[in-house]
Amino acid sequence: MNSEKLLAEVRETNLAYLMLARHMINEDRAEATYRLGISEELADLIGSLSVAQLVKIAASNMLMCRFRFDDRMVWDLITDHSKEQQNLGSVHAAILMGNKALAEV
Repeated sequence: MNSEKLLAEVRETNLAYLMLARHMINEDRAEATYRLGISEELADLIGSLSVAQLVKIAASNMLMCRFRFDDRMVWDLITDHSKEQQNLGSVHAAILMGNKALAEV
């Protein structure tokens, strides 16, 4: 993949992510801050941006979103494909991430 195509895909991903984030924030702010892993201050900022501002910010060559799971245990829980462990793993992963979010506040 050439670098120009990669940069175009980064910009497209940025725009999709920012538009989704703004929509989630405007629909249900508390759930959005939890699911996006962002602060109230950042939610205020993203929620107030116009589409033109989102497009301008998305044009950056830096990816705006990031993986929230940096813990191997969380990845192991959400990637366990056994039927009986799948639901339990998702719940356990959500608990771990919820605790992590609270610790960051």
